[in-house]
Amino acid sequence: MKIVLPVAGNGLRLRPYTENVPKCLLPVAGKTILDWIVEDSLSLKPTETIFITGYKAEAVDNFLTKRPAWGKTRAVVQSNPQGLGEAISLALPYVDDDEPVLIILGDTLFEADLSILHNVDENILYTFKVEDPRRFGVAVTEADGRITRLVEKPQEFVSDEAIVGIYYIKDTKVLKQCLKFLMDNDIRTKNEFQLTDALEMMLEKGCRFRTAPVQKWLDCGLAETLLETNAHVLTRCDNSASVNLPGVKVVAPCYIGNGAKISNSTIGPNVSVGEGCVIENSTISNAVLWDGVKVEGKTLDNVIVHE
Repeated sequence: MKIVLPVAGNGLRLRPYTENVPKCLLPVAGKTILDWIVEDSLSLKPTETIFITGYKAEAVDNFLTKRPAWGKTRAVVQSNPQGLGEAISLALPYVDDDEPVLIILGDTLFEADLSILHNVDENILYTFKVEDPRRFGVAVTEADGRITRLVEKPQEFVSDEAIVGIYYIKDTKVLKQCLKFLMDNDIRTKNEFQLTDALEMMLEKGCRFRTAPVQKWLDCGLAETLLETNAHVLTRCDNSASVNLPGVKVVAPCYIGNGAKISNSTIGPNVSVGEGCVIENSTISNAVLWDGVKVEGKTLDNVIVHE
């Protein structure tokens, strides 16, 4: 199996935090978004992980050199982004026709059982039940979970199973053919080559798709949702109990990075402190502090403090 992570987006909705780094490298609970995604997938033992880069591609290239534990990686630049379908097509020349591929969008975090992919013989789309499916692409299924069709932002109810951006493709050869057909014939939706259109074509060709559930779907697309995601993920890496500094109160959950110097302050709950931060005479809650940030004499709540 190979894993493909499209991370070419420019993160406009997260400015100014993405002015110097791509969205996938923003810190959440002591790691980058990309760290959380890739580390959750390493148990699948991929033969290679392919990153589709674009905006600030050199930052991702440099980042990958610092992650040898991830095994074989490759970065492919999407120089003129024309949709997710085009992005995936750039990775597929490096995937054999009979080799499964797992596509994970690089801008959301999730809690899902990926281990089921070791023993499946169908294509799998991970879904999450939502209250208002009109905002999402959804999978229409039979009672046994087999997908019959995909519908983008249905205005009348057809399904509440939103497609979350985790796609396991067993029929890689057919996916290649469908994406090539779309691009050869300039078939676009909203002026872009869409992966969903290729998946619809695969269904029409008789490829079998089934859903698998996501227990938690965490958005990182806006500052406020990034803070909500940070608060949730902190429950997985809370190290507040190990912090014992005179005059410092740490309210769980929190993550305190290596080399952080804190004095006469209250930290937490839901605070991620980057490496080498200096915090003095301050009260901080519901916040993400990037590496090397200095805070003195402040009361901060619901903020991201970057470089």
